[in-house]
Amino acid sequence: MDFKTDIRYLKGVGEKRAELFNQLGVKSVGALLQLYPRDYRIMTPKKLEETEFDVPAAVKATIISPIKQVYIRKNMVLYKFIATDGEEDMAVTIFNNKYVAESLKFGGEYLFYGKVIRNLIGCEMSAPEIYPVGTEDIIPVYPQTSGLTSKAISRVIKIALENCDIEETLSDEIKGKYNLCDIKTALHNIHCPKDKQSIDIARRRLVFEELFYLQTGILFQKSSRTKTTNVKINGNCIREFAANLPFTLTDAQKNAINDAIRDMRSNKPMSRLVQGDVGSGKTMVAAALAFAAAKEGYQSVIMAPTEVLAVQHFTTFQNTMQNSGIRLGLLVGSMTKTAKNKLKTAIENGEIDILIGTHAVLEDDVKFKSLGLVVTDEQHRFGVEQRTVLSSKGNNPHMLVMSATPIPRTMSLIFYGDLDISIIDSLPSGRQPIETYLIDSDKRDRAFTFIKNHLDSGRQAYIVCPAVEENEAIDIKAATEYYETVKDGAFSGYSVGLLHGKMRPKEKDKVMTEFKNGDIRLLISTTVIEVGVDVPNAVIMMIENAERFGLSQLHQLRGRIGRGKYKSTCILLSDFKSGETAARLKFLTKTVDGFKIADEDLRLRGPGDFLGKRQHGLPELKIADLSCDMLLFREAGAAAKELYNSDPLLKDSKNLAILKEMQKLFKTAKNYGYN
Repeated sequence: MDFKTDIRYLKGVGEKRAELFNQLGVKSVGALLQLYPRDYRIMTPKKLEETEFDVPAAVKATIISPIKQVYIRKNMVLYKFIATDGEEDMAVTIFNNKYVAESLKFGGEYLFYGKVIRNLIGCEMSAPEIYPVGTEDIIPVYPQTSGLTSKAISRVIKIALENCDIEETLSDEIKGKYNLCDIKTALHNIHCPKDKQSIDIARRRLVFEELFYLQTGILFQKSSRTKTTNVKINGNCIREFAANLPFTLTDAQKNAINDAIRDMRSNKPMSRLVQGDVGSGKTMVAAALAFAAAKEGYQSVIMAPTEVLAVQHFTTFQNTMQNSGIRLGLLVGSMTKTAKNKLKTAIENGEIDILIGTHAVLEDDVKFKSLGLVVTDEQHRFGVEQRTVLSSKGNNPHMLVMSATPIPRTMSLIFYGDLDISIIDSLPSGRQPIETYLIDSDKRDRAFTFIKNHLDSGRQAYIVCPAVEENEAIDIKAATEYYETVKDGAFSGYSVGLLHGKMRPKEKDKVMTEFKNGDIRLLISTTVIEVGVDVPNAVIMMIENAERFGLSQLHQLRGRIGRGKYKSTCILLSDFKSGETAARLKFLTKTVDGFKIADEDLRLRGPGDFLGKRQHGLPELKIADLSCDMLLFREAGAAAKELYNSDPLLKDSKNLAILKEMQKLFKTAKNYGYN
């Protein structure tokens, strides 16, 4: 059998177990062998006196007492006994597992793996994993699903390793140059390691390979961009645009504009990301480029993720382009059909120079006469596919992507691999710094009083409710209950609004419009206010259960305030007073630099959680970890460039295996040319 063989046909699997493997994303033997361990258990036995507090360990011990059953309640039975390592005794408790308890014998010697707790009575271990003596020194731990244990997965993987024909994919030249073992050795050692060194050797090969294919794919994606475009924008009018602004552009904004104009002067379509912290003024970069395009006779389209943000951009563009002769259009879902049709006709006839809108601009009947520039705002709300749809409405137009989510440079190479990058790393003058404080729930009433004092002085505030990972229904319930409590309690007599993700778009836009207009003074919200909306009068944000959010998300939320001339305050409420969680939250109180925060967030959470489920159009990494694999990332990148320079189309027969592996890696990444 080979990597393509259906998992059902592997010995020990069958139809029912195959369904369980499918839940883990494993449908073939190859996918099974690429289901890498998430951790390893070191089974070298320790004496009880050698074990550390709160650190799992393997203890070899003999059962010296009968196993007693203790009935706690219906469907809950504890099995208790005493085991000894020859020098100390240990009380062992097994929870509700009759099968394991009955498999143990009085006088039998076993390896007990778990955390040893010491108290006045002596040593205890609860719910240990129990193995026969002679078990391998290192046991892999796999992602699991109900009905499929790590042990069962390990057994099936060993069968696959014995029966699968594993073909080498990297050339001898690459393996030799970068000190890589062969693929068969790597897979065997990652799943059945004899020691830590064998894991390190295997992981080096597998991480390098994954990052090599990833960066090769990115290179080919960049090279597959349309070679030429007739849309050339000289940008000679940028000074005119800047002169009409009521403020001075920052150097960072000017640099980003110059980067883009340099791209747009060439005969290749621009594909550029402008990445800047919250409030850094990215919208002005888009406005400057759209202004330049209009002066050259080309149309531009700016797509925003929400109607409120689209209207906000439309107002900003109106204010910056007064008396310029440039014709603006706004296309959003709440418009009447008649108004939409009239606007679409004007767009197609070239009577609109700059169109600003929501997803409505993607509709088939939105046609342009001479589209020269496409801008997508808050890129993580859109996918590669939507960018492509917009670009197809013109003849190879220039593309500008904007993101207010600071991402470390390394992650940008992955997240936005098909784009060139400009970074805006300073804020416009006049912005008030945001002071951030960390408090516990005992001080909630004082925080409420602080908020009310600001509401009484004419300002506005947000309170963000707890987030429950992967459970939006609980999020909404929590926010709704919180809203009802404070509306009728602490903030009785104040205008309080509620915003959450399950509201219809029109409902959300209505609430945000009322908040923006000042009709709502205090907004209770889930994280749907994370990005984009500009309410300069909102100066307070309190975030309940702040420990449930990542650092970057907290920073994004905080960015909703401090957007006007008033001093702003962010209050993080959490009862975690020590440990890594408290340290993480305290870090946020010390800096407002989004890129420093992103670096720390990446270090703490790793790239998988950092990227989350955004539609970045790139394959997920199965074993590489960019928070610790940067050296391999650079080596793999160098190898990818060498390959691309020597065989840009991968036509050489010796590179056929690399082409296939790259296609396999990118097969779920739309619009990368490998579908």
